[in-house]
Amino acid sequence: MASIRDKLNNLARDYAIAWSSGDPEAVAGFFAPDGQITINRGEPIIGRAAVAEMARGFYTDFPDLEVRCDMFRWAGSHAIFVWTLEGQHSKTGNDVVTRGWEEWEMTDTNQVQTSLVWFDAEDFQRQIDG
Repeated sequence: MASIRDKLNNLARDYAIAWSSGDPEAVAGFFAPDGQITINRGEPIIGRAAVAEMARGFYTDFPDLEVRCDMFRWAGSHAIFVWTLEGQHSKTGNDVVTRGWEEWEMTDTNQVQTSLVWFDAEDFQRQIDG
């Protein structure tokens, strides 16, 4: 039987794999049905369908999107998923490498209830624009 440590480390690995798969439903599947994600203090994106739509937008902009899990830590129902995103922007053709993290509040079944996402949006846009 897998330990909670193994389960959560596998969750982080699989979340990065889902983001790299090009499948928005795979990303949304990590969230509770009413889960939400908030990017850089923007408006919350609530529910799996909305999370999938957000992911679909990233895939439109970066068809070759790759996300790596650089670090993962948790304490109780809280977790930090540190990531690197890489891809070539579909319109500008520019290569983009961005690092950031997500602060997760987990359900008791290890789904993401809330995710607060943080990254340098100005640097991200600068790389897109070239």
